Amino acid sequence: MTGELFSEERSAEVVAGSFAGTPDPRLRQVMTSLVRHLHDFVKDVELTEEEWGAAIDFLTRTGQTCTPVRQEFILLSDVLGVSMLVETINHRTGGTATESTVLGPFHMVASPPRELGDDIALDGKGTPCLVSGQVTGQDGEPLAGATVDVWQTNEDGFYDVQQPDVQPPGNLRGIFTTDDDGRFWFRSVVPRFYPIPDDGPVGRLLAATGRHPNRPAHLHFIAEAAGHRPVTTHVFVADSPYLDSDAVFGVKDSLVRDTPEVDDPERARELGLPNPFRTLTFDLSLLRA
Repeated sequence: MTGELFSEERSAEVVAGSFAGTPDPRLRQVMTSLVRHLHDFVKDVELTEEEWGAAIDFLTRTGQTCTPVRQEFILLSDVLGVSMLVETINHRTGGTATESTVLGPFHMVASPPRELGDDIALDGKGTPCLVSGQVTGQDGEPLAGATVDVWQTNEDGFYDVQQPDVQPPGNLRGIFTTDDDGRFWFRSVVPRFYPIPDDGPVGRLLAATGRHPNRPAHLHFIAEAAGHRPVTTHVFVADSPYLDSDAVFGVKDSLVRDTPEVDDPERARELGLPNPFRTLTFDLSLLRA
């Protein structure tokens, strides 16, 4: 026998050593580090057999909760801050482009193509809002023909995929193409804060740890343009509750915007909005690929 036998003191080294022959060097690095950190965690808290069993049961139930329109494992990653950390590491901007944030678990269907100026609020609920902005490169050059994918919840705090029998398909979703000046605009409603789904294992974890499930009001964006790195991000409403305690840690200062009210009947008629209405301006800057 040539291999080292398992022991409490040398457990991480023994198990990590079993991956020494992994052909893929990146997989070998990831598995070795994972084993070392996982064994350090178990030793640090001196995990009991009952706790280990509860953890296995929790992960099993998390997987069983996943459906084609609900990804409970992404939700778990979100509330542990892992999604935000991975997103931030992989999309460092150095302060020269729009900061990224989590995709979230509800970008589960393709957004329908829309024309500039379209109204994406198909259920007629909420405070009317004109959303507009410009997509530029990192030096401020306008990016014509860029795509801007947007999605948000309705006034009741639900995405369309959560209420297929209540909301019209594609409600509060759309893909827009910027004009020659890189600009986009569309009609929507002011986003509302809402709870992440808390009727499953992740929600019970939050309750057990005394955490709330709420996210501050926001719109999701994915902006893409040829020759540039896409960005997945949100814009957050400045006066929303939970900005400083987002359940998924997605808020960044650079992504918070005011939604001032406009009282201008003529302008409202031009836009096809009731008067008064709110406005939200969010420009997106992309790094070159």
